[in-house]
Amino acid sequence: MNPHAAVHHTRVDGIPTLFVQAAGPMRAGLVFRVGIADETLGRAGLTHLIEHLALYRQGVADYHYNGATKAAFTHFHVEGAEHEIAAYLTGVCASLTDLPMDRLETEKEILRTEESRRDSGLLPLWRYGAQGYGLVSYPEWGVRNASAQDVWQWAQSWFTADNAVLWIAGEHIPAGLSLKLPAGDRRPMPAVTSALPTTPAYFSDGTGGVLLDAVVADTTAAWLYSAVVERELTRALRQEGGYSYTAASDFTSRRDGYALVTAFADSLPAKQDAVLGGFVDVLAGFHAGRIAQADLDAVRGRIDGALAAPDTAARRLPGLAEDLLAGRPLRTADELRAELRAVTPADLHQVAVEAAGTALLQVPGGHRADWAGYTAAPVDSPYAVTGRRFAARDGDTALVMGADGVSLTGRTADGSERAVTVHYRACAAVLSWPDGGRRLVGADGLTVEVEPGLYGVDAHTMAALDAAVPPHAVVHLPPRQQPEARPASSAARQGGGTAQGSSPGARTPTRRTVAQSIGLVVLVILAVLSGFVALSFTVFEAEDPELTMGEWLALSGFLWGITALLVWPAVRIVRTTRRA
Repeated sequence: MNPHAAVHHTRVDGIPTLFVQAAGPMRAGLVFRVGIADETLGRAGLTHLIEHLALYRQGVADYHYNGATKAAFTHFHVEGAEHEIAAYLTGVCASLTDLPMDRLETEKEILRTEESRRDSGLLPLWRYGAQGYGLVSYPEWGVRNASAQDVWQWAQSWFTADNAVLWIAGEHIPAGLSLKLPAGDRRPMPAVTSALPTTPAYFSDGTGGVLLDAVVADTTAAWLYSAVVERELTRALRQEGGYSYTAASDFTSRRDGYALVTAFADSLPAKQDAVLGGFVDVLAGFHAGRIAQADLDAVRGRIDGALAAPDTAARRLPGLAEDLLAGRPLRTADELRAELRAVTPADLHQVAVEAAGTALLQVPGGHRADWAGYTAAPVDSPYAVTGRRFAARDGDTALVMGADGVSLTGRTADGSERAVTVHYRACAAVLSWPDGGRRLVGADGLTVEVEPGLYGVDAHTMAALDAAVPPHAVVHLPPRQQPEARPASSAARQGGGTAQGSSPGARTPTRRTVAQSIGLVVLVILAVLSGFVALSFTVFEAEDPELTMGEWLALSGFLWGITALLVWPAVRIVRTTRRA
């Protein structure tokens, strides 16, 4: 196969087609400019559901085929003999115009099963909010209530001949293709939203490891920068520090002139401080211009080798199809290789400065990054709405139900007032349970839980809320086993149905039980006695001639270790509870 093979432009049944002459098994794909970012949170999952329905009639085949729903594109791809390619693509288009609606409920269940295994990450939610590109962090809540009419209208609007590109790598365009799709419009790229008032920003999550993404101009230099970041993170955190097992980066073009550089380093709980510090140090070094020519040459050689591989032309076709749909110029492999050769360490330094200005950092729970110049991403709102106040029956929080929105108010661990507000007009989704519980998700990703039983909200007020929220945002869910035992003290950004993270200190401590109070007193007394014994031994036994230095150090360390074991649970009780 010739890596310099030309990409030929043609049309098949009115669909723009990219063709590369290639030997071996034929490969082909149909790409549509529609994805998760085009949906709304309350109707999320329609595109994925249509992808499943369109593939159902393909059944079990000996050749390889599949589909994929991404943030802004949906792919149907296949590899096999010429007649198999023709049958698959023809069948997909036929199904898209006549979806098997008798299969609707079954495919919904399959999607829910698939979703239970998926971990989409939190960075998109915190960067973009509960809309646009941020929807990839959320469950496909719209699938549950989607009707056949909803599915049909979405397919007719987005899966059209004018919103598609076909690509083929083979000896020739297969005979027998019949790609009959309705006419439509070429859709623009999704709007880019933001939930971050300022960057660089950070948020804290309970999981281990450190993640970061940054929005940069989509250039060859940025591509190389991502690879150099991975190389240096691996060197610093795995090879030299021994803190991480996996340190990696990724470069993803958003096809709108910008790209996302993502970096990750895993960590054991005991190494989280070291990993976070080392991670930040690597990025700071790049920001200061410490980029070695040898590292640039190493990653450039690897990428250039991939572009010179025999199957490069065919492998690039899906990405070129996305570029064509996005209205971007199609660059050849030779042009990319020429750009690679021209990149200098100074170019990577410019990317590093740009990335530092747009960075979003996810740090392990209980950690901060303000010391490194990152601003805590907001987990509350600047103000509360005006309306009726409903105090929680067993806590310090209160719901304020206004004419234009709902606020959850309370105090943080340091005693300051805070509020989380979701306005009805900016409500991305309302989860509705038969027992009366509601969860309002704002477009900024902030969430307010409304539990009538916990706050004493009357039926009339709840009815007014239901009438005020946008109908298209409501997601009716089945009965839950039991509502939350107590109101959330602070509504952090949420995805997947559970709180996903908040800034340090955002959670209000729970009330201290009698058992915890007694345990705290006992631990304090024992810790004081243990500390007294340890101090006395350390000071007065240091000159004991019967003890060697090693024995004295070992016994002193043991006694201070016992003291620390008594102090730690006492500190945890003080930090996570408050006096009744």
